[in-house]
Formats: sequence, C-alpha cells, structure tokens
Amino acid sequence: MPDVSLIRNFAIVAHIDHGKSTLADRLMEHAGAVSQRELRAQMLDDMDLEREMGITIKANRCSMNYTYQGKTYLLNLLDTPGHVDFHYEVSRALAACECVLLLIDAAQGVQAQTVANAYLAVDAAVEIIPVINKIDLPGAHPEDCALEVEQVLGLPAEEAIFTSAKTGQGIGDVFKAIIERVPPPKGDPKGQVRALIYDAKNDVHRGVISHIRMFDGTMKRGDKLRFCAGGGERIITEVGKYFPKPRAVEELAAGEVGYMLASIKTIADVNIGDTVTKASDPTDRPLPGYQSPQQMVFCDFFPGPGTETPELREAFENLWLNDSSFTYETTSSDALGIGFRCGFLGLLHMKIIQERLERESDVNIVQTAPTVTYEVVEKNGKTYHIESPSELPDMSIVDEIREPMCRAQVIIPAEYVGDVLKLSLDRRGTHQKTEYLSPTRVMLTFDFPLGEIIYDYYDKLKSSTRGYGTADYELTGYHVDKLVKLDILVNGMPVDALSVIVHKDKAQVRGRRLIQRLKKEIDRHQFEIPLQAAIGGKIVARETIAAYRKDVTAKCYGGDITRKRKLLEKQKEGKKRMKQVGMVAIPQKAFMSVLDPGD
Repeated sequence: MPDVSLIRNFAIVAHIDHGKSTLADRLMEHAGAVSQRELRAQMLDDMDLEREMGITIKANRCSMNYTYQGKTYLLNLLDTPGHVDFHYEVSRALAACECVLLLIDAAQGVQAQTVANAYLAVDAAVEIIPVINKIDLPGAHPEDCALEVEQVLGLPAEEAIFTSAKTGQGIGDVFKAIIERVPPPKGDPKGQVRALIYDAKNDVHRGVISHIRMFDGTMKRGDKLRFCAGGGERIITEVGKYFPKPRAVEELAAGEVGYMLASIKTIADVNIGDTVTKASDPTDRPLPGYQSPQQMVFCDFFPGPGTETPELREAFENLWLNDSSFTYETTSSDALGIGFRCGFLGLLHMKIIQERLERESDVNIVQTAPTVTYEVVEKNGKTYHIESPSELPDMSIVDEIREPMCRAQVIIPAEYVGDVLKLSLDRRGTHQKTEYLSPTRVMLTFDFPLGEIIYDYYDKLKSSTRGYGTADYELTGYHVDKLVKLDILVNGMPVDALSVIVHKDKAQVRGRRLIQRLKKEIDRHQFEIPLQAAIGGKIVARETIAAYRKDVTAKCYGGDITRKRKLLEKQKEGKKRMKQVGMVAIPQKAFMSVLDPGD
C-alpha cells in the first residue's frame, strides 16, 4: 500500500495551443515514464484526429515515479483539452486532482480560456501553479506575463515558473513546485471504499474501462462493487494504472488514480461522476458527481448517396460508445427522409463527430445547418424547448419565442477595440464592461444571443485582430426578442431542413441573401425553379433558377408562324407538367448555405 504523503495528483489546463500536450511529453520524458525510443509528439493523444488537428479532444492521464531529495513520489498527471467546447472535460479532471498547472504562452499572455480555467480551478478549490511556457520564443515576455497573471487572476507573480516545454528548460522547477506546493491527497486507505468515476471509454475486446480516482479505502481484483447512483453490483476483473500504457496492479488505494474493469458491456451502464463503493461495506457518503454535459448546438444528419438509414444508425451507436457527450434521436424530413437529430457541445465538437462518422464507419451523410435550442411560450402558458425551426408550432398559438443568451469575455490588443465593438454590435451583442489587463491588452465583456456567435464569430474575431483575439463564453439563460421563423420554399414546397429562426428586423435581408446563395448551389433543371423566402404566409424574397431550354423551332426553316407557335406551346405544356412532377435535387452545400457568414 503506497504512502499517501508521497502521492501528487495534478492536471494541466490552458488556453488552446499554449503547449499542454508538449509539456506532458516533457514531464513524462524527464521522469523516465517513456524511453527515448517510445517518445513521440503528443504522446497522450491517442486519436488519429487529435494528432492530425494538433488538439486534445479527450482528457488523458499518466502515472509516473519521480525521485526528489531521496524520496520516490507517485505523480498522476491529467492532460486536458483547451477548446471551449470541451470545457466539461476540464471540470471532470479537476475533481480527480489537488492541483492544476495553469499554462500561459509567454508570447501571448493571459487568454480568454486561461481566465475561464482559472475560475474553474478556484471553484474546485484546488492549488493553482502558474507556469509561463514557450520562454524560448523570440517574442516571449515572461516577466510581463507573470505580472498579467497577478493582475487578472490574483496569483503572485513571483510564484510563476518559467519553462519551455519544447526544449525542456525549467522542467525540473515544475516537478519541484508540484512536490513542494501541492498538498498530498486526503483519504484513509483503510476506510470504506469511495472512488469517483471521472471518465470512461469503450474497448472492443475488454468492455468499458472506467477511469477512477480513489478517495478512501482500497480496491483490488475480485472485490464486489456497488454503484451508488447507477445501482447494480459488479465484480472487479482488473485494476491498473497508466504508465502511460495500461498496466495491471495488485490494488488501488486512497489518493491514487487508475482504471477498473468489471465486465461492463456498454458505456450506458456507467454514470460518469458516480461513486463506486464496496458491496459488503457500502458508504453512506457518496462523492458529489458532475452535471451532465449540456448540448448547445443541434443539427440533423441524413443518409447521403450509397448509405441507408440502418447503416447510419449503427455508425451512431458505435460512436456513442466512445463519446457519450453528444445525443442523437430519430427525426424525419419531407425532403431528406429519415435521419437523426444530434446535439453537440459546440461547433468544433460537431465537426469532430461528423469526421469520425465518415472515417470510422465509412458512411456518406447530408448534414443540415446547426441551430441552437429555443424556448417557446404558448398563449395558454405552456413552455417548452425546441431544437429545430421545424418543431415550431403554428405562430397563431405562440405567445413568445426566447433565444439562449451567453456572456462572452473577449481579450484583444487595445488597438482593435473599435473593430471588435463594431463586429460584436452587428451580432446583436450588448457591451457590458471594458477592463485593461495591461496598457496594451483589453478584456471586453458582452452579452450575445448564442445563435449569433456559434458559427463564425470566432473566425471573424481572429480576422479583425490579426489572430490575437480570443473569446470564451458561458450560457446565462433565455431572453425574449422579436424572433420569427423564416421558411425557404423550393419549387413551391417548404424545405424544413432549410428553415431558420431569425430576428424580425434581419429577416428580409437574411432571406434574400439565403436564396441568392441557394440559387448558386442548386443546378438548373429541365423546368424553372422558383426559390422563395417566407415569414408565415408572406413572401419576403424570390429568385428564379431558369430552365434548360431546347430550341424546338430549329428544324423549321421559314414557313407559317403558326407551326413555330404550335411547337413552342407544346414545349411550354411539357415544362409545366414536368414542374408538377419533377423532383429538385438539392446538394449538401445548399443545406450548409444557411450558415450565413456574410451576415
């Protein structure tokens, strides 16, 4: 049984691209957890997509032994994602450790996600060690960054550690700080078993692997366990740790981080945040769990060419086994048939799920434009949420539509304040306050409708600030406004997958832009295709895609004009009949055109 005073559990948190995975690589290399032959970049990122995109999607872990002043310490590292979509992964990791290394890029300073992660760490009551990374860069100013950390986050500048994860400079100081400043975990190895399931993943051959943090007691193979929230009992078939490869051990004791196998077949049988205890001596003090991840963006996936609905369903089921943070349910569309309505944590999460579906299951999909959840209040007082404009009832019974609002913190260089204010006000943002982090950097706070910023606000912000602007947001509730449903009619038929909910003042302009974009995406047919934008029964914009025409009078050389007229009338009748029975083929790009970056 290990000495609890020689255990340290810590996580690395930071803004995206500040070097978390590289620092994890250097720490493992320095501690000898991996040999030079095994070492590669992004060692803990085991998904191909993570390595290709250069980002961490799932939190990963590694245990390592480190000798300091004659004592060997067990250090348990958790590497977390930096993107705002995977915020929930960070909060899970913090519940399993006593300390965070708050990583700051020495060239960029404190960013929006740095602030958000620092607040998460404060809420979780864990020790924060500021680490100024990338001090080897030509534009690095670590001393200024340390002062910024003190001003913005209230962490003493002299406590900041200067390091370069790329070259290994200062890594020894990081280990020293972890051992000297981080309190050892509390817990009684001889007490009642209390373990937190902070993550889980599905293995094709071994079933569900539950990642656990032991708070009290000792757990070993053959023990019969009980899940406090999920109910049910299981017998442990294996316990182990990651070094960083999984390695079975005799037992896991209080303070340790590891994994557990218990013949669990599907991830639906495991509740993330559940407390595991011994069936023979159950605890009456379960650990506080987690809130379920909140889906913020919704869109529909339909089978594309060569793919059937059962294939797509199977692809979703297989993917959900490894990522239960998205939801899916069956839906149908007059234009596209039977598909699935899916909920995601954000736009990046949606793109990753789409990419994994196509790669791992080899399916073709047609994806509709993403939308957010709206709150509908009917005139009889009934209130409920809708995830798609097609679910909106008849407007005659609707009293009001409320849209989700979020509070965003935008950190930018001072010279771009005017451009960012204009961009944000164009997106119906309300400016709340301006704070100067330093003479050259400003934090602006806005309240935004979520639907206005999920698609391309971040890209526009980067463009407006030459890449130096960052933003972080959190949902604050629902707010009533003048919202209407904008229907798109193709050949007189409403296409529900193209409908959007927009602000009334923007509806006509948005409708015109939308059908102009659609006109470019839909190919010409043998018949004329009218495209219309409508609010209720009122058409607010129209475009027409001209038909292909054959010169039917080409064979008439001279002769009576009635002969030509007869042929033209015959063609006109044929076109009319074709328009009534002909199907308009709408390509995938047309459905994505409702993502209106021109707005």
